[in-house]
Amino acid sequence: MAFAPHFKHEGCMTQTTLTAPNSAEARDIRFHLHGYTNARLHETIGPLVIERGDGVYVIDGEGRRYIEAMAGLWSAGLGFSEQRLVAAATEQMNKLPFYHTFTHKSHNPAIDLAEKLVTMMSPLTPGGMSKAFFCNSGSEANDTAIKLVWYRSNALGKPEKKKLISRQRAYHGITLASASLTGLPNNHRSFDLPMAGVLHVGSPHFWREGLPGETEEQFATRRAEELDALIQAEGPDTIAAFWGEPLMGAGGVIVPPATYWEKIQAVLAKYDILLVADEVICGFGRTGNMFGCETFGIQPDIMVVSKQLSSSYMPIAALVANERVMGPVLDETGRIGTFGHGFTAGGHPVATAVALETLRIIEADDLVANVRVQGARLRAGLAALADHPLVGEVRGVGMIAAVEMVTDKATKRALDTPGALGTLVNKALQDGGIICRAAGDAIAFCPPMIVTGEQIDAILAAFAVALDRVAADLGL
Repeated sequence: MAFAPHFKHEGCMTQTTLTAPNSAEARDIRFHLHGYTNARLHETIGPLVIERGDGVYVIDGEGRRYIEAMAGLWSAGLGFSEQRLVAAATEQMNKLPFYHTFTHKSHNPAIDLAEKLVTMMSPLTPGGMSKAFFCNSGSEANDTAIKLVWYRSNALGKPEKKKLISRQRAYHGITLASASLTGLPNNHRSFDLPMAGVLHVGSPHFWREGLPGETEEQFATRRAEELDALIQAEGPDTIAAFWGEPLMGAGGVIVPPATYWEKIQAVLAKYDILLVADEVICGFGRTGNMFGCETFGIQPDIMVVSKQLSSSYMPIAALVANERVMGPVLDETGRIGTFGHGFTAGGHPVATAVALETLRIIEADDLVANVRVQGARLRAGLAALADHPLVGEVRGVGMIAAVEMVTDKATKRALDTPGALGTLVNKALQDGGIICRAAGDAIAFCPPMIVTGEQIDAILAAFAVALDRVAADLGL
């Protein structure tokens, strides 16, 4: 079915739904607090209520179809109507709708998925991976990783080795500890975060933060030297772990420059500091390989995955760690008599069954190959817009891309309010039938991995129209 862009009213709601007290939109305003939303502005413009999904499309309450060019939240890799996942969930619901994994209990879907993940990830790190632990979100998985790192330090008789290093513009979640790792100001403001013991170094965004005349490799060297200096200043024996997304997602699709990860890992090895790879966005094909660690040559001690693990049809996340981490942890559980951590729904049988089917489909349908082909098409089409007056930088890997919006290419300046230009372009895209996401002044693209070339072209055409609309409105 060909995609026809549409243009809609200025807000999310029509005047009729705004004033109808029993409409879904009006009730949403009255009763629902949304994440990542200006709650007072929401009272004025209301929600876009999505009622159905169809492949890469979602359909709102008035029947308008949108290409979901962000796969929801970087997550619905198989789109929004994959019946094989529905069947897997239904079958497991009928067989065993819930059971836990506390106190020596288990079930086959959790066992099978743990084995699958450990097997898939073992080639990424010397000695292979050891065990998987299940929870319900990337935030919970990163919080669990923090607790494991601290638990391990105590087990090794190193109670002072507890500090954690993350990066500015990183995104690792929104629970208390994972939000502290996150390096975005609005995730800290008024929450009294970050908590003590969490440190941040500079982001790997060469275009924005490189010095005049500096090459990518020189920039990578400078970032590694900054990390080394921070570790020395804090005391190497106090630093437990470094967190990093292979490619930064929510911070603006920041692609690390050449040699960056090689040099960062050399610093960590020098001081015996664990490396946690947050693959919540990159994992299961997004970067053109099954994991971002493959794409960027990362050898992690811990990997955190979620989102595309179940195509987000069910909430599920996993932490997978090597023996360097797990050995001391298992010993400590023996000393204490239990591992005092776990989630009621961690390893839920329906979620693990859906995750297993998701991984089977990704492999059977060779979706990583489709990511390479259609991702290249997307990035080439975006690069072709580089001369547009609003385009500052086009970046991406695999089927994750972003375009940084500017009003002045020479100074890389957008509008006076950070994020305002990105918001304008993002709204124009939605008006034209494409759902994307503004990460500050960058427009991010992360369509489902099942996307076709025709659908990529529709995204690109609508983006070009949106750029022209906003440029005209700004007089550029």
